[in-house]
Amino acid sequence: MSGQDNETIICLPGERLCATDDNIVLGVGTYEQNGYIYASKSGIVNIDESGENCQVVSVHKPGFHLTIPATGDVVTARVLVTTPKFAKCAIFCVRNVLLESSYRGLLRKEDVRETEKDRVDIYKSFKPGDVILARVINQLEQSFLLTTAENELGVVIAYASDARKNRVPMVPVGWSEMQCPQTTIKEPRKVAKVLPESSINDVK
Repeated sequence: MSGQDNETIICLPGERLCATDDNIVLGVGTYEQNGYIYASKSGIVNIDESGENCQVVSVHKPGFHLTIPATGDVVTARVLVTTPKFAKCAIFCVRNVLLESSYRGLLRKEDVRETEKDRVDIYKSFKPGDVILARVINQLEQSFLLTTAENELGVVIAYASDARKNRVPMVPVGWSEMQCPQTTIKEPRKVAKVLPESSINDVK
């Protein structure tokens, strides 16, 4: 693993950063598990040279300011729990602002897509651990109500359910399915048709 000049790498809690090595030292915001170094918090990955060919891998948070999701905002969230009627999420990014702490999000079955709402199956749309793009449609007492009904919203990062060690993100093979490039396993998802961020935020 080597330093990336002029490249900002943003990570999420639990994201694998690199394999452990005699020349790599754990820094702030990281931990070691099963031969790999992981991020213990969201933030920006730093790789600093530390003499004698050693590198210190750390995660730090840039200068955060209080950001609260507003109705109409596009947010990035991680799916935590799925039930037949809804998915619970943790919102960790509002527009392009990475949050210091997450907000609770709730995505109801009827807000997953625009058409054929009665045929939506939450379990075939999202899995715990998926990273999604969603739009805030309302603020509840202790969470934010989300929707992925637009084509540009839905799953952007997902891993196969049976993935263990060599976790490789699946790739879209349509708007309702993703595939692991290593095992070729396919799984259903409500896939986001990813567009430039400015285009998504302008659709309100």
